Amino acid sequence: MTTPPRVTIKDVAARAGVSKGAVSLAFNHKPGVSEATRDRIFEAARQLGWAPNLAARSLAGRRVDVVGLAICRPARLLGLEPFYMEFVSGVESVLTEHSCSLLLRLVRSVEEEAGLQDSWWRGKHVSGSILVDFRADDPRVAAVERLGMPVVAVGHPSLTGGLTSVWTDDASAVTEAVRYLAALGHRRVARVGGAAALGHTAIRTAAFDAAARALGLTGAWQVATDFSGDAGARATRSLLSASAADRPTAIVYDNDIMAVAGLSVASEMGLAVPGDVSLLAWDDSQLCRLTHPTLSAMSHDVHGFGAEVARTLFGVITGGGDGGVGSHPVPTPVLTPRGSTAPPR
Repeated sequence: MTTPPRVTIKDVAARAGVSKGAVSLAFNHKPGVSEATRDRIFEAARQLGWAPNLAARSLAGRRVDVVGLAICRPARLLGLEPFYMEFVSGVESVLTEHSCSLLLRLVRSVEEEAGLQDSWWRGKHVSGSILVDFRADDPRVAAVERLGMPVVAVGHPSLTGGLTSVWTDDASAVTEAVRYLAALGHRRVARVGGAAALGHTAIRTAAFDAAARALGLTGAWQVATDFSGDAGARATRSLLSASAADRPTAIVYDNDIMAVAGLSVASEMGLAVPGDVSLLAWDDSQLCRLTHPTLSAMSHDVHGFGAEVARTLFGVITGGGDGGVGSHPVPTPVLTPRGSTAPPR
């Protein structure tokens, strides 16, 4: 069976008896064609089953119709991760205001994503993209700069090259967390971190080490994970299996789901929270308020963070409005003490 030829703007123009430029003017709702001609063009397009490429329209008219977001995480983990659910919700809240759609894809590596962004841009599938989870020497930076593709990088400027970036000060937040636990009297503090290859994980790791040294803590442990609850549970179990004199009396987690898993492990091992071990989560999703005891956390407005990223991308694409090129720091996560932290016994 032969595939029927793809209908093009040229076919619509021929059916309506106008130029391709007139078809473009009609579908972009610009002056230059009469109402009768516009109606004839729309009718021809309907008969042929043709619709304009939304991304191509946005490029021609500086409009934004489709925004891309690729995430290098397993689908199962992403569905359980409160951060990305809130982040995407914030992005969507802005896109909806502009009648814009989000094109979301999961990838297996940043190299695969670099190829995907190339395909999206050359195929005119998106007007711009949001890039997340930066690594050191991330190949996506050079790739999108070479394409001239409008993007916003979610990450510290030290990781994102010359790309417009929106970021939180993770180093200051980690330092505040360690200082708070030390002020409560904790001298043995651990951190259950995220994937070691991620740039923001490396920033948090360095900040934790520096804070522990500056405060003269007698014990400071760090364990890298994949952000999953299972990995968080394994790391917690390993840390708390030492003797009472050698195990940490406080643990900081890089996301909420690992902190909830850690709370479950402490209960399983017969340890009281916060009596035997204090726990501190990151992001402060609804999960932190549903546990018993409720989890202390480094809180920030993830929904608002996503919205700011989307607004900034619109500024990059259109060359005006909110956002635009440069570095855009958002408020640093702040400590919210709750029932899971207290002075050590």
